Amino acid sequence: MYAITSAPRALAEDVHARTVRYLTSMGIRTSCMILLLVVPGWWKWVCGAGAIFLPMLAVLFANAGRERPQEPEALLPPPDEPKQLPRLPYDPDTEYLA
Repeated sequence: MYAITSAPRALAEDVHARTVRYLTSMGIRTSCMILLLVVPGWWKWVCGAGAIFLPMLAVLFANAGRERPQEPEALLPPPDEPKQLPRLPYDPDTEYLA
């Protein structure tokens, strides 16, 4: 018997969360592109790196798919292993029915 809380998230919730992550990353990338034209010095390099690498990370995280469900905890303990019966000695003089 498993607890109901071990059910995975709904597909619509998962897609929504990935979409929000992607759009947030693309918003930061757009900001980097605009700031690239405005900021001086080494900040240009930081914004340029953000504009180049954020799309790759955004696509990677958006396409990651659903999280892997963890094995749910059972409410009942697993059954014990069956015990092995002792082997009976074999007697070659005994006739066995076939």
